[in-house]
Amino acid sequence: MDWQTLEKQCMACTCCGLCRTRTNVVFGVGNREADIMFVGEGPGEQEDLQGVPFVGPAGKLLDDMLSIIDLDRTCCYIANIVKCRPPRNRDPQEDEQDACFGYLKEQIELVRPKIIVCLGRIAAQRLIRPDFRITREHGAWFQGGQVWLTAIYHPSALLRDLSKRPETFDDLLQIRDRLAVLREMGEKEPS
Repeated sequence: MDWQTLEKQCMACTCCGLCRTRTNVVFGVGNREADIMFVGEGPGEQEDLQGVPFVGPAGKLLDDMLSIIDLDRTCCYIANIVKCRPPRNRDPQEDEQDACFGYLKEQIELVRPKIIVCLGRIAAQRLIRPDFRITREHGAWFQGGQVWLTAIYHPSALLRDLSKRPETFDDLLQIRDRLAVLREMGEKEPS
């Protein structure tokens, strides 16, 4: 599948009840040939209104987090498990995740990242392991095929609990170092 076909299908999706309450489908944003991909759980209010992932306060914090490791939105790809906002920003339900997961799988296959960073528990439980515990396993590395996966606290969790920021800073430095090693090994550079 190509990007145009995938985005067109996703924008017209009615596979779960979230389609009835959305303002916009939040497909994804960034470099479609990036070495690194960030995956959150689902859009919030501002994302739903603008149709772009991570544009509210959590998005501003994510931008700051990216800058810490010498990245920005032009050299990574950002998506979510679900593409429509769950009401009142609740966790996306399993059937909603199931309905959307094919879109994310296609995005991953098209981007072909070397690293996927799960932003929060929901993304980690879907992409790494169903019993993933973010408080114990954030910053740990897992390999899935040719892709390295890790999870860090979701930016919105860091807005609510400042005590998690030092751990996240350490996790970000590990991500920066892993990305540098992969690039030194001759992996593709972002365009």
